[in-house]
Amino acid sequence: MNSLSSPVSVQSTLPPEIQRMHDALAAQKTAYSQNPVPSAHERIERIARLRRTLVKYQDEIANAISEDFGNRSIHETKIGEIMTCLEQCTYYSKHLTSWMKPSKRHVSALHQPAKAWVQYQPLGVIGIMAPWNYPLVLSVGPLVCALAAGNHAMLKISSSSKSFGKVLERALAEVFPNDLVTVINGGGAISDAFCRLPFDQIVFTGSIPVGKTVMAAAAENLVPVILELGGKSPAIVHPSMSLKDAAERLSAGKFWNAGQTCVAPDYVFIPRGRTREFVAHMRHFATSMYPTLRNNPDYTSIINDKQYNRIQGYLDNAREHGAEFFEFNPANEDLSSVRKIAPTLVANVTTDMELCQQEIFGPVLPIIEYDDIDETISYINARQRPLALYYFDYDADRAEYMARRTHSGHFGINQVLTHVAQDDLPFGGVGASGMGKYHGEEGFYNMSHARSVMVKPRFYALKMILPPFGKPIHKILFKTMLR
Repeated sequence: MNSLSSPVSVQSTLPPEIQRMHDALAAQKTAYSQNPVPSAHERIERIARLRRTLVKYQDEIANAISEDFGNRSIHETKIGEIMTCLEQCTYYSKHLTSWMKPSKRHVSALHQPAKAWVQYQPLGVIGIMAPWNYPLVLSVGPLVCALAAGNHAMLKISSSSKSFGKVLERALAEVFPNDLVTVINGGGAISDAFCRLPFDQIVFTGSIPVGKTVMAAAAENLVPVILELGGKSPAIVHPSMSLKDAAERLSAGKFWNAGQTCVAPDYVFIPRGRTREFVAHMRHFATSMYPTLRNNPDYTSIINDKQYNRIQGYLDNAREHGAEFFEFNPANEDLSSVRKIAPTLVANVTTDMELCQQEIFGPVLPIIEYDDIDETISYINARQRPLALYYFDYDADRAEYMARRTHSGHFGINQVLTHVAQDDLPFGGVGASGMGKYHGEEGFYNMSHARSVMVKPRFYALKMILPPFGKPIHKILFKTMLR
């Protein structure tokens, strides 16, 4: 018998949970090969299935996420995650048919007669690695893009989101076969093995150090990556700006999810001598939103002891170096046993403090005073490019001046955070804050292969310029095209 027709069965030496991932990927690749370019109707129907199950499981999802955090507002999850995902489903379903159409391209005179276009094909199987801070929107968000582009997907949920991961696995298994969408839970060796699988693309959202590890692992199989990383996103308040207006918007963005947001403002530049005025406005808005903290279901806990101790370490380091603290704890409650950190502003910071070197990822906002707006530009440009940069100023010309002289994944004028939930805006970083984009039409295109197509008719004009050279046609060609 021909050995090629009867493959030898080899006993796997992989741990069962890792073997499961290999089997799931093999099944998805096989299923994809049987229908490599699903129609717009099929894609829209898949997104509709996803939308229905998110609506059905919304309460279970919100309660599971709150359980993982120790406490997170059900309303915060429904507004910031579930509603955002539902809007994405609607947006992609509305637009993907037009995005799928071939894009006609110009053919130069040298290559006429011919036709050329670009056709957008699915990549195949997408591996999506989601963090714990927004476990739904950062797993299902990329999934919507992947399904719209005609791909299959495997979702790796953070080990810090165990309750949520179980709910999502059950919810998606109810509407998708495993060879189309699969959820993988677990951490450690599972995470490491996941990013080493030969996907057709990996989407990772998380920290810069882990992003480097994921990229190195993906390179083993030449898997392209979309990296959505973090970093220190600055906010700048111009001297002409109302500090009250700026404080209101910064409070909303910084203390949402207790600052555990990759695009939360990480530090703020305030005009020299106006720190206490700014602190007073921040205190007003913070205490208005959170009059109590300990048992307040609206105020989120820090996800786990590791993250809580990390932030406390930054605060201890700042105290040792002489920083000034403004803590907004209206009822003066002991929060240690509930893993909550009161909204806190820190003044008199220096660049050698850990608060100014590391991404904070908590409800702590360092204040840096400045004399001239160009100082802020120099400070930002001397550091890694941030995921977001927020500028507060009602003067459009000055905002444009700031935009032209800085780089960031997003440039926000008089707003923070909410750009992530905008359907038609791409989301992503630049430099150390990431590469690649999803959301908006960029999500569709970045999870598709732009395949060039060129067609020649029966008449083969190229033969006129083939060797031997020196014919009259060559002289005409050089005279007209090389002048």
